[in-house]
Amino acid sequence: MTNQKRLLAIRRQLDEKEQKILSPWACFSCNAVRRREEARIQLGHRQNFSLDTDRILHSMAYSRYIDKTQVFYLVKNDHITHRVLHVQLVSKIARTISRLLRLNEDLTEAIALGHDIGHTPFGHDGERFLSELCQAHGVGRFLHNIQSVRFLENIEKKGEGCNLSLQVLDGIFCHDGELHSRFLEPRKEKDFEDLVQEMEIKAKDPFVDVIPMTLEGCVVRMADTISYIGRDIEDAIRLGLIQRDDIPDGCRSVLGDSNGTIVYNLVEDLVVNSLGRPNLNFSARVGDALQELKRFNRERIYKNTRVKKQTSKVRLMFSLLFGKLYEDLDNKGEASVIYEEFLKGMSESYREKTPAAGMVRDFIAGMTDEFFMDQCHKHLIPKTTHTLF
Repeated sequence: MTNQKRLLAIRRQLDEKEQKILSPWACFSCNAVRRREEARIQLGHRQNFSLDTDRILHSMAYSRYIDKTQVFYLVKNDHITHRVLHVQLVSKIARTISRLLRLNEDLTEAIALGHDIGHTPFGHDGERFLSELCQAHGVGRFLHNIQSVRFLENIEKKGEGCNLSLQVLDGIFCHDGELHSRFLEPRKEKDFEDLVQEMEIKAKDPFVDVIPMTLEGCVVRMADTISYIGRDIEDAIRLGLIQRDDIPDGCRSVLGDSNGTIVYNLVEDLVVNSLGRPNLNFSARVGDALQELKRFNRERIYKNTRVKKQTSKVRLMFSLLFGKLYEDLDNKGEASVIYEEFLKGMSESYREKTPAAGMVRDFIAGMTDEFFMDQCHKHLIPKTTHTLF
């Protein structure tokens, strides 16, 4: 027997093992669905969702997590959470929950690691500013969860895309941890057409609640909230925005007053109330405390005027850079930075189907905070000239 056949036999054994040890409500690796069949996938040693995780980890967009804001931007503090740490925390928490509920950890990990790949520089403020510009230029709202799918399906590998499974893309799209959910039950039996339709609906109405097709996708959505709610409090305390005693008494008595205790209590409650069920549930007591803590974070942290001191400047930079790049596509062509850094080598399919404003959207959305600032300094700040008398 050749090495390839031996490895393929091991993979098949792992697929069979899933059927025996995972929950009947788990999504099995053998049931992964892709837009394009690939012979090498069928003959390779990696299970389907493990392969998806590898493709996400090795994507260009994943590497740019390293310098993208989570909440606090333009802050010089090495211990403040950045996007790269956030997705790692989501992955760890989600895999812990999946293991305890006997769900597919590979699928959970792939969704978790890819869920924020479409996020702009400067966090949710950047997302809002870019969305305003996209609407003004006729390409609709910008939403980072839709952009995550766009990157992985239509932009990575110079427009070829990663050919990820439907279950992973759906979980990434439906991860909306900002919406409060005490109960989640998967909406099964989706196909790629459903995914496209749901993204179109979400783009028109961002408040529409889209539900993942797998229980693993539901886990990542819950883990997204669990990972940031206490961590943002720790960051805010570290920056002197709030004090630990400011946390509402009801939340402290139920969930605790540190990130570690908040995460532990939320995970424990979610698992205990979801064991042996085809859905996820927080208890009423913990769900209400979590909702109150979200309100506290929103009012005392995310809307804090001390956090927003640079907001107007960042909004202006987004507007000016968007306009500069949009004009460059018409006037400079291949001499433009957007061509050299983004469009060069991009597939004809992408360039034919994507309007100029959409190309600018995709370029800016993929920028790290530092690259965004570098582009603004390089192209928007007038150069000074010195005249000798």
